[in-house]
Order: sequence, then structure tokens, then C-alpha cells
Amino acid sequence: MISPRWFGLLVLLLCLAADAGAQPLRVQGGSQTLQITTALPGQQPTPVVNTATTLRFRRQSQIAKITVSTSCPGQRFSLRARAVSVQDGSPAPAVTLTHGMPAADLIRDIPSQPVNPPVRRATIEYTASSTFEQGNSTELGADSHTVTFTIVAQ
Repeated sequence: MISPRWFGLLVLLLCLAADAGAQPLRVQGGSQTLQITTALPGQQPTPVVNTATTLRFRRQSQIAKITVSTSCPGQRFSLRARAVSVQDGSPAPAVTLTHGMPAADLIRDIPSQPVNPPVRRATIEYTASSTFEQGNSTELGADSHTVTFTIVAQ
């Protein structure tokens, strides 16, 4: 049976930022809040999926990739990211975002220029999940992630 105090208590905040020197990469969609509010009787809380974030990127002079990392001191809950609807390049498998992790590949094999138009897009799918054993955000506080995307030569 699900404890009613679980409902509406887990909040994950995403502050999205492109690498400061990476003009060829823009993050659209603003900060996102993912809140886990439901579970089926006898099961763990239901993960929440959000696809409100879009990456806009320019093809580079050489084959490139986009990486992702996060900063979330005191992280308690699980957050995954994956690129979907990728116009150029190959999406990597979903990345589990963990505080202090090295940057992980999100999109690989982005072809070099030229192309018209040079600006390409990809949607970022975030999945937030939790377990009863991890506790809840009312007792422990919400996770607040700063997710960083970087475009680099491959």
C-alpha cells in the first residue's frame, strides 16, 4: 500500500545552461520542475518524463558531439537524460545524471559543415524517478540540478 504522504513530495529542479564558451549551442525551454506524485499500490513511485527542453546547435568545422553533466550537491533521487528527435548525429543511450560525474556523450557523430540550414535541433527527455527507500523531498529537500551541455570535437 502506498503511503499518502508520498504524493506530491518529490521535486527535481533543472537549471539548464550551455557551456559559457559554446555559442554554437543553445538550450531552450528554461528551468523545468519534475514532480513525482503517483504510484500504483504495491509498486514504487511512478517516474516522471519531461520533454520541454530543446537543444539548438550549429554544425562545426569537424565531426562533433554534445556532452551532458550535472551539478547537484546532496543528490538523493535519480535523473536521466537522453536526446530524442535528433536532426543530425546519433543519440547515445540515456545518461544517468549524477553529481560530480564527468561529462557523458549525449549526441555523437554530428557531421561537419556545410548544411543548409546549419542550425539543428534535438529534444531532451528527462526522466525523474525515486524509490520509497530514498525517502521523499518533504523530509529530505528537493534535488536541484544544474545541467550543462557542451559541444566539442569528437
